[in-house]
Amino acid sequence: MKILLEIAFVGSAYCGFQVQENAPSVQRTLQDALEMFFAVPLALTGCSRTDSKVHAKQFFCTAEGEIPENFPLDRLPIASRAFLPRDIAILSAKEVPASFHVRYDVQYKEYEYRILNTAATDPFMNGRVYHYPRPLDAAALDRAAAAFVGTHDFAGFMAAGSKVTDTVRTIRYFRVEREGVLVRMRVAADGFLYNMVRILCGTLLAVNEGKIAASELPAIIASRDRRRAGMTLPPEGLYLVKVVY
Repeated sequence: MKILLEIAFVGSAYCGFQVQENAPSVQRTLQDALEMFFAVPLALTGCSRTDSKVHAKQFFCTAEGEIPENFPLDRLPIASRAFLPRDIAILSAKEVPASFHVRYDVQYKEYEYRILNTAATDPFMNGRVYHYPRPLDAAALDRAAAAFVGTHDFAGFMAAGSKVTDTVRTIRYFRVEREGVLVRMRVAADGFLYNMVRILCGTLLAVNEGKIAASELPAIIASRDRRRAGMTLPPEGLYLVKVVY
């Protein structure tokens, strides 16, 4: 049986979703809990990698193994609570065909970068937002973000160390919105490069600070030069919020 799990997690304590040696991961924690629950070995595959300390409001993974066919999957979100830590939750579960691939069948994903735009920090948001104390013109950055929309080669917005050779991606939309002291940068694309969202958002903050002119963004994209883009923002403000199949 192949089960599609919709999950959510706070990534602060983890090296990301993907299993890594010598560091706790969401994948290993979830797999251990499910294997204890079902008492069978399982193969767990995620819809995406996530960086260390990145969060997910919506994430999908498939579990495959000798799961009892008559098990009521609608009960799994509640029943799994006893086996999972409080920073990981199963939201829903359903059986899917063997041909379904949780990663390759994704049409697009949406990430959100959350910025706390206040002079003072908020201890209740620690580890969940990026604190930015300077004035921030969200409306101006929303207009600037339009330069990233469309199909482009985003090689200049990829961190060093990635083995990816095809760096062309299509961004469906990129919006910057303010809700009081919280600024949300939301970007959806058919795929993302290593640290791409954090670099895109860091570049917009460079525009906000006058270090980069908004009119320069098309040329910076075309240059494919990482040195011309902005900083890589810290991971704690980043959330995977939507995965569309």
